[in-house]
Amino acid sequence: MTKWRRFAIEAGMEFFRASGAHRLAEPFTRGLGAILMFHRVRPRLEQAFEPNQPLEITPEFLNALILWLRQRGVAIVSLETALTRLRDGASAAPFAVLTFDDGYRDFVEHALPVLERHGAPFTLYITAGYADASARLWWVELEEAVRRLDRVDVVAGGKRVSRAAATAEEKRAAFAEIYAQLRAGDEAELLRVVTALSAEARLEPLALTRRLCLGWSELRALSRHELATVGAHSVTHARLAKVDCAAAIYEMTESRLRIESELERPVRHFCYPVGDPTSAGRREFELAALLGFASAATTRPGMIFPAHCDHLLALPRLSVNGRHQSLAALDILLSGAPFALMNAGRRVMAA
Repeated sequence: MTKWRRFAIEAGMEFFRASGAHRLAEPFTRGLGAILMFHRVRPRLEQAFEPNQPLEITPEFLNALILWLRQRGVAIVSLETALTRLRDGASAAPFAVLTFDDGYRDFVEHALPVLERHGAPFTLYITAGYADASARLWWVELEEAVRRLDRVDVVAGGKRVSRAAATAEEKRAAFAEIYAQLRAGDEAELLRVVTALSAEARLEPLALTRRLCLGWSELRALSRHELATVGAHSVTHARLAKVDCAAAIYEMTESRLRIESELERPVRHFCYPVGDPTSAGRREFELAALLGFASAATTRPGMIFPAHCDHLLALPRLSVNGRHQSLAALDILLSGAPFALMNAGRRVMAA
């Protein structure tokens, strides 16, 4: 996320906090409910250099969030139940679906006990290559490499990034610049740059995957949990819009086949890696339909409206961001008002 986009988001949130305008808009902007997106759940580390901290929340905040949703009359439902409500076109109460991407080990350690305590259904989108430690968590690799190095000097996206990285401030600047260049480029360039930095920092990428992600035996037990729904999240976490059609089809079909084979249960749902408009668009939505998925989730921000019944393969999600671990922020977001403003009043963003 660019500095200016982050500034615009913060300014927008401050406007709603100060004015309360989201309260007036809520009856028109809330829709039927929301699909909430989470990644990692673990205790706060309080480190000076934590560039991926927006992808984390604490178990305490997850607990508070579930309590708050239920106090507000929001029903926490399974993905299948939400789709049924969507097809019916009406809901007695707003709903929330809790989705967790990638298959991190800390889900079982820190999130699952909270979900079990509240009987809250969840959907786990599994990246098959993480489960068998054959794919790379490149954004974590980049963080770990910059943490170890005192200086970075790479060419990313045709631009040389040569920076000191001795202090936490210098590391944050180096990470941000490299990350922005990698997100703008293709998958091959991304892996080339991260591989070079990992080698220089003497990292073992797949050892990192094994340490941070659940293996098949653990996922097999988890998939049988009465609260669980399992979906596919590709094989290697490739941004599908950045690869050719054959590679995109492979990522989608092979991930489902591998998960179904390992867990011995059908996989009906998909989640696009990264999932923003530069990573998943019309071609990917059409492929998901062609491959027979019942639903597919993006990271495009928005609420769920009856019109999404015709766009089940381009569902928006609301990111529960580690930078905004507050119920006040969640209250604003779940009103739907910020997304109505962001999307210029459009309820469905599926192009």
